[in-house]
Amino acid sequence: MSLKSFGAKLFAKYIASQIKSWSSRPLETQLKVFKELVAEGRKTKFGKDHKFDSIENFHDFFNQVPIQDYEELKPYVDRAVDGEEDVLWPGKPLYFAKTSGTTSGAKYIPLTKASIPNHTNAARNAILCYIAETGNSKFVDGKMIFLQGSPELDKKNGIYFGRLSGIVAHFIPAYLQKNRLPSWETNSIPDWNKKIDAIVEETYDQDMTIISGIPSWVQTYFEKLNQKTDKTISELFPNFQLFIYGGVNYEPYRSKFEDLIGDSVDSIELYPASEGFFAFQDTRNEEGMLLQLDSGMFYEFIKADEFFEHDPQILTIGDVEVGVNYVMIISTNAGLWRYNVGDTVMFTNTSPYRLKVSGRIKHFTSAFGEHVIAQEVEKSIISASKEFDVQINEFTVAPQINPEEGLPYHEWFIEFQKEPDDLKAFSIRIDELVQEQNAYYKDLISGKMLKTLVITKVPKNGFQEYMKSVGKLGGQNKVPRLSNDRKIADELVKQI
Repeated sequence: MSLKSFGAKLFAKYIASQIKSWSSRPLETQLKVFKELVAEGRKTKFGKDHKFDSIENFHDFFNQVPIQDYEELKPYVDRAVDGEEDVLWPGKPLYFAKTSGTTSGAKYIPLTKASIPNHTNAARNAILCYIAETGNSKFVDGKMIFLQGSPELDKKNGIYFGRLSGIVAHFIPAYLQKNRLPSWETNSIPDWNKKIDAIVEETYDQDMTIISGIPSWVQTYFEKLNQKTDKTISELFPNFQLFIYGGVNYEPYRSKFEDLIGDSVDSIELYPASEGFFAFQDTRNEEGMLLQLDSGMFYEFIKADEFFEHDPQILTIGDVEVGVNYVMIISTNAGLWRYNVGDTVMFTNTSPYRLKVSGRIKHFTSAFGEHVIAQEVEKSIISASKEFDVQINEFTVAPQINPEEGLPYHEWFIEFQKEPDDLKAFSIRIDELVQEQNAYYKDLISGKMLKTLVITKVPKNGFQEYMKSVGKLGGQNKVPRLSNDRKIADELVKQI
């Protein structure tokens, strides 16, 4: 055992004991975070505008600070972007993580000196929890890769701007730098396809032990390695032991991954976002990811089916239940106050608090009142794919409200790696599985308001071409699983 491997085991035990300490005291931990956030918030323009000086408890906070999304918080963000101090958090942000997807174009999410450790430590702690649980630390001596955005940053008004993954790259500990690939120069290549090709050239003959990234982009990397070497990933990297992923559900990709790898490897799921690193998989023995309760973030939850009501009930961590779909609201030490992240989550355990991401509150299909969510479509396609021995590269679902003939339907755009022998039977089975989970959808089918879903096959790399056409190829960008309109569908039709 190397010195680094031995040290990793000792450090893993220490971190695991710290995590157990705060996760066993969830209410106390969140109350402490809440008080610290409000105390710092009192020093800001936002805090003065919302009378933070008079906030003594949760009730005061809920009454005085509205729930808001980026568009509503944007006037304050714009002031901070312009260099004004003490707007959302004391002083100036150190960075702005640039992301996309709003009606006004790019979003700029602040990162502060207080919030940076949340982003940099969570993935590390996930690996350390794995080491503490399994005793396996050999992989720390090999090479590791994270498929991420460019670390090249812009600077304006004394603040750096860039992609979150590129910002975090500046905080990789020195002892890991020599093990980390790709090189800085390759990581800075702006064109995603050229970047993947360069990463393949840099890594195909290395001792890769950890590979991390969004599954769809890691799959592309694996395919290119296979094309270059005509070897499976396990043949190419015999010491590859750990796949770390986040952003999307891994299960739809698992079958294809295992074919490409030629073996099964352990995996760790993460829940990172520009707004905060919310959770990570802390054990292989329980479902869900451990919610980060002590990382400068205060959480509120609203039942998803009540979210659009006039006065929905606000819940704190002690009020949530297992198996209920919630919209997650956060207040953070980066200066995001009662911010709607847009994600929906479902708790798998409350001792300690573990959850899984169930979808996006704005990403659903409900053109007919059915409100089908990501968890339902993903569970259905995973189960049907196993039954029919099918492999999926990517998929998305949209409503077809005005078909040329017959009843409306849900249109599933699927890029197959391995197609079913009977596409019609496959589509019927998926439809049955969605109906089993969603009573509204079942009623629409049985009531002859909708017909059984229709599958439209997308050609190889069709989703990549779509992402490229909208300027979201690579990095941390993901294809939405569900839409309530035809914007994505219409662009995919052009690929077909």
